[in-house]
Amino acid sequence: MEFEWSKYFSAENGEKLLRVIIILAVGSLVIYLITVVVKAILPKSFSKQRKMIINRLVYYLGFLSLIFIVISELKISLAPFFGAAGIIGLVIGVASQTSIGNIVSGFFLVSEKSFEIGDVIKIGDKAGVVYSIDLLSIKIKTFDNLLLRIPNQTVISTELTNVTRFPIRRLDIDVSVAYKEDLGKVKEVLQKVAKENPLCLDEPEPLITFKTFGDSGINVLLGVWFEKTNFLAVKNSVFQEIKLAFEEAGIEIPFPHVSLYAGEATKAFPISNLSSNE
Repeated sequence: MEFEWSKYFSAENGEKLLRVIIILAVGSLVIYLITVVVKAILPKSFSKQRKMIINRLVYYLGFLSLIFIVISELKISLAPFFGAAGIIGLVIGVASQTSIGNIVSGFFLVSEKSFEIGDVIKIGDKAGVVYSIDLLSIKIKTFDNLLLRIPNQTVISTELTNVTRFPIRRLDIDVSVAYKEDLGKVKEVLQKVAKENPLCLDEPEPLITFKTFGDSGINVLLGVWFEKTNFLAVKNSVFQEIKLAFEEAGIEIPFPHVSLYAGEATKAFPISNLSSNE
């Protein structure tokens, strides 16, 4: 029994298929051009996040319209689909409660504007640059160049730190000095380090605080202000300059040590070096 190809692939069907292909090709090109034009005419004051949302909205609405045009061209009746839509919608709704929660959380993230694309953020123990803000999740690029996807619900319910929200930041450096050192001299040396570093800002002024009496020395906090783009350069240079300045001034940075006492409280426990031959 021969298969009747002509029954299914008539000239009329071939013509209809060709029209659908042309509609899809031309429609896709038009949608692409519209998104490019919209992206170009959006005000520069708009954030990257808002521009991305508008572009995606135009993109999705364009393809949705294209699908309806194709359905109309094929003269497909949608009545059976609408009849089954209620049952399918119920099943999908039960199965996608988490997705709905992520979508709702996404709207809160967009309206709250806690961060934007390009910001450096910390979420829990994860940190990186915001790569995209999507319907169900945000994606961040970690500092070791990994792509990390975090659901919107997790972002909403977790403490979030925006590291680069403001143009300047403060770098806090803990330094320990020996108990015998003159704290006034220590403060002067730290002030000189902050003042002479070209990446440290004069305003706001550097912060110097004597924190605690530690086990091995006195702990001092030096806080210097800098432009957020110079974080690594400031951290490395200030660390090096503090060590060099302390060495030049004869200020000792102590290491952890323990003194042993026996008998009289003021006399140290005697320790002698014994060779293996004795």
